[in-house]
Amino acid sequence: MNKILKDQFIIDELSGSQKKVIAGMNAYINKNMKRDQHVVAIIQGAAGTGKSVVLMNLVRKYMTDKRYQTALVVNHPELFKAYQDLARDIPGMNEKNILRPTALINRAQKNNWKYDVIFVDEAHLLYSKSEPYAHYRGQNQLTDLMSLAKIVVVVYDFAQVFQSKMYWSKKLLLETIGNHPYERFDMNFQYRMVASNEQVKWMDNLTAEKALASFPRNSNFDFKVFSTAAALYEQIKEKNHKVGLSRIVATSGFPRINGRHNVEMDTFSLPWDEWDPQRTHWAKRESSISQVGTIYTLQGFDLNYVGMIIGPSFGYDKSTDSMTIIPEKYSHKEIFKKRQDIKFSTAEYKDFIANVLNVLIKRGKYGMYLTAYDDQLRERLVELYHNGQ
Repeated sequence: MNKILKDQFIIDELSGSQKKVIAGMNAYINKNMKRDQHVVAIIQGAAGTGKSVVLMNLVRKYMTDKRYQTALVVNHPELFKAYQDLARDIPGMNEKNILRPTALINRAQKNNWKYDVIFVDEAHLLYSKSEPYAHYRGQNQLTDLMSLAKIVVVVYDFAQVFQSKMYWSKKLLLETIGNHPYERFDMNFQYRMVASNEQVKWMDNLTAEKALASFPRNSNFDFKVFSTAAALYEQIKEKNHKVGLSRIVATSGFPRINGRHNVEMDTFSLPWDEWDPQRTHWAKRESSISQVGTIYTLQGFDLNYVGMIIGPSFGYDKSTDSMTIIPEKYSHKEIFKKRQDIKFSTAEYKDFIANVLNVLIKRGKYGMYLTAYDDQLRERLVELYHNGQ
C-alpha cells in the first residue's frame, strides 16, 4: 500500500477518543442496519482532528463485507483519487464503489440502486443547491443520498465551508435531515500538527481578524515568518529535499502580470496548481514543488511542512493590530456566486475567505513557514516573529 496515504488515512495506533467514536459509530450503524428507515450519523470536527482516520476504519469494516451494499463518496477530485488508490490495496474493497456524489446520485436514481450505508467524506463539499453545469439537478445532495441509503455517515467541518454552492451551517444540516433520526459524534483533539493548543489558537485568531500576537513557543512545531516569498520558498525546497511532502500554498487575489497568472511577489514567481487528469494527486507529485497549491488540491491532505503565502485579499489594520479580510481583492469568484434561496452578507463572504486560509495554514504536520503579500501585514508579522524569539 502507498505509504504516504497509509500514514495519513490508516493508522494502527488509534487514540482513546478515536476508539470511542468508532465504537459508538459501529453500535449506531448495527442498530439501524436492521431498521427500515433513513438515518444519519454525523462525524464533526475541525481540520486535523482525525475524522478521515475514523471514517476509513469504518469504511474498511463495512465496504469489505459482502453482506452490505455500500459506497464511499467525496466531492473533492484529489481525495477521490487518494481513496481509489487506497481501495486497490485493501483486500475485498472495490474501487468502483468509490464515487463523486453527483455520479452516485445520478446512477443510483437511474438504476434504482439502494444502499445499506453510504459514507461521505468532506460532506461540507456536497452541493446544497442545484448545479446543472456539474450535471447535478437535484436541490440538495445530502437529501438525495439519504433517500438512497438506510444509513448515511457524513463527515462535517463547518469551518471548511468556502463556496456559496456548497454552503452548510449546523442549522441547514439539521433542516436537511428534518425528521430523520440522527446522531452526532464530535472530535475535538488536534492530531495532524505537532503544534500545541495555544499555537492552533494563534492560527484561529489570525484568520478571525483578532489582535495579533507573537507565536507561542511551547512545542516542537517549526514556525518561521519570512520577509520575502523567495526566501520562504528556498526553505520549503530544502525541507522537501530532506523530509518530503513540503509545498508552497497561497490564497487567491494575485494580479495577472504580462498575461501570467502566477503567484508573484518580490523575486518569487510560480504557477498555480493547474488541473491535471493524472491519477497521482497533487500533494504527492514531486513536480508540485514547482507549483503553488490551493484549497482545491490540498483540502483533506497532510503535508510535512507548508509554506503559506497570504495573498492580496488580506491586509493589516494598525488601529486594531489585526489582519483584515478584503473580499473585493479575492479573485476566485466561485465564492461570491449568488443563490436564490440564501442571501449572504459581507461578513459571511469574509468567513468563506477566512476558512480557506485557516485550512491551508493547518496542512503542515511539523511546521508552517509564513509570509504575506501586503507590505504592512508582512512587516507586522515579521516584527512579532522576531520579538517572540
